Amino acid sequence: MAHTAMSGTGTTAGDDPLQTAVWRLRSRACWADAAALIQPRTAGSALQRASLLVERCLYTEQGWAEAEDALRTAEALAQTDDERGAAACERGQLAYAATLLSVRDRADEARAALGRAAALLAPGAPGRALLDFRRGLLAENLAHSPQAARAAYRRAHAGATAQNDALLLSFTWRHLAGIALREGELAEARTGFAESLRIREELGYLVGTAPALASLADAETEPEASRLRAEAGRLFRLLGGVPLWLADQLAPAPPAATA
Repeated sequence: MAHTAMSGTGTTAGDDPLQTAVWRLRSRACWADAAALIQPRTAGSALQRASLLVERCLYTEQGWAEAEDALRTAEALAQTDDERGAAACERGQLAYAATLLSVRDRADEARAALGRAAALLAPGAPGRALLDFRRGLLAENLAHSPQAARAAYRRAHAGATAQNDALLLSFTWRHLAGIALREGELAEARTGFAESLRIREELGYLVGTAPALASLADAETEPEASRLRAEAGRLFRLLGGVPLWLADQLAPAPPAATA
């Protein structure tokens, strides 16, 4: 998610036609097709291509070798601290995804790569907000430290707001709301999940809309929760069962035992 929803990345009127095509494919879970449109001739284009293929791994649990190859190309082409830092951020995300999805334990690699990115990216650098978000993911899902995760997500949220990065804001809203929900703060959770869903619907980010609907359903009461979950299931099936990890969340509850 290195190239998120800012002006120039295909999500606003007047953007480059190539970026518009890449965004439309990406948002419909066609990461390989989107990556095929990008020629990795520069550090920026190589990094964008790598980020697409890394995102595919997280959503589909497939394409690990292609993502590694694309990432090595991006790392080789990086010349500035910002470029090296952004490549390290993608390296950390790929290692995080492999660990989270139990493909291979690469937690130490993820921490080291994100630490390297933090050393390279200045506080106001364009990639800093994304880095903060990903450090929050590690804190929440690998270190199981919701306090550290909340602090990282808040830094990412502030950075995304300053950069007008709408898609990243949809992620920070959702993850902050998830922590609030687990702590019993239902009103805060509903607000965050609703904001995440609103942004994703406005951007046309279909592959992220089903998770947003399912998350909001977890914070709602019936019958609204069932309606949201049904809509999430429809989109999930429309996109061929992506993201893969959403299947368990959408599985129907087992019937109640009877005497």
